[in-house]
Amino acid sequence: MTIQSSTQIGIVIRNAILFNAKNWQGDMMNSDSFIQSVQHLFSILEKRKIDYVLVGDIALLHYVEGRNTQDLDLLMALSTLDKLPEFKITHQELDFVRADYEDLQIEVMLTTNPLFKKVHDEHSNVQQFLDGNIPIATVDGLLLLKLYALPSMYRQGNFSRVGIYENDIATLLYDYQPDVSQLLTELSRYVSESDLAEIKNILADIQNRIRRFKNESQ
Repeated sequence: MTIQSSTQIGIVIRNAILFNAKNWQGDMMNSDSFIQSVQHLFSILEKRKIDYVLVGDIALLHYVEGRNTQDLDLLMALSTLDKLPEFKITHQELDFVRADYEDLQIEVMLTTNPLFKKVHDEHSNVQQFLDGNIPIATVDGLLLLKLYALPSMYRQGNFSRVGIYENDIATLLYDYQPDVSQLLTELSRYVSESDLAEIKNILADIQNRIRRFKNESQ
């Protein structure tokens, strides 16, 4: 089981910027500025008593190594955005809002979605992160969100994102050994029967890969 320190998380975020070739052209974002923007944002959220939960790739950095990311994902209510005029909304659809804040791209997952609200309310806890304590999705919460998203990604033909999500799921399953049957029971309340069947097939394949890895590494 791996819990990364706030210093390690900062290093990974910095490396995500410095080693992303997209940032090598034009004015490259300053990595320290990016981390400072993250700290500023969390400070604003705390001072304004914003109800949110950190999810997505940066939240994943709290639990596993080897992830590079430059986006910040939050679960929150749509009405909460009224308290954040600094967010420059660039796109909005159904249960998602994309916004810019300083050097950050923010992905907001709205709690109008029942599963997002479930994770917000029941699968998060306060953890030390960077220079403060903030609410972060638990391992189960991250797994629920990633499994929920996979069928849609398959339908969209988003192969690269599917690979990333499946690897994240495999790593969390390997490191933390959560109760998969309980996760499936929870997901069954929020997805169609066909999507649930696909999620079960994906999980079975990932669990087989984990078993093969364990057998071959002994």
